[in-house]
Amino acid sequence: MKVYRLPAHCAAVLFDMDSTLYTHSEYQQTQIDLPIERLARLRRKSFEEMNGEIARCREEWAAARDGQKTSLGNVFKAFGVSIEESVRWREELYEPERYLAEDPLLCAALAKLAARFALAVVTNNPVSIVRRTLAVLGAAGFFRVIVGLDTCGVSKPHKAPFLKAAEQCGAAAASCVSVGDRYDIDIALPLELGMGGVLVDGVEDVYKLPDLLVQE
Repeated sequence: MKVYRLPAHCAAVLFDMDSTLYTHSEYQQTQIDLPIERLARLRRKSFEEMNGEIARCREEWAAARDGQKTSLGNVFKAFGVSIEESVRWREELYEPERYLAEDPLLCAALAKLAARFALAVVTNNPVSIVRRTLAVLGAAGFFRVIVGLDTCGVSKPHKAPFLKAAEQCGAAAASCVSVGDRYDIDIALPLELGMGGVLVDGVEDVYKLPDLLVQE
């Protein structure tokens, strides 16, 4: 865990979903591979060819932006796949129930945080996938707000999802802290917006967040 900044007065915690509220490398990889497989079939290419083109697009994006990374949804836009189509593909392809299970340690940590702060999920997955994921983790009842790819029609990193989550939590940006596993996607822009930022290595770090954020 790396703490970049914490608000003087914290009112809301904005969580990334994948590799933040759960850690499961196999499921995470399917969320990359399955859309690429579908795009490859549409383009009449092999998975290896399509994956190589995606990788080159990511490299070119980063090279033009001082090494900054971007999301798979933004890369797919460069291949003619709209955000709306990305939402449909993810809803059809992703199966959190197949890989994840209830996490009592996560629920215990979220219960402590939800007693003090408004909790939100801000993710590049559709809201329906978030709801299914939270349900299987046993964590659905702790989140007041969900902002997904289909909420604002843009993919992180973009200010709109973060500001929408803050607004729906009834909190000023300066009183929010963003928690996620990717600096360029989850942390850098919130810091620019005046929010706090905590970079985590997975859900094990989320278990420790009450010790960091909840002051007796």
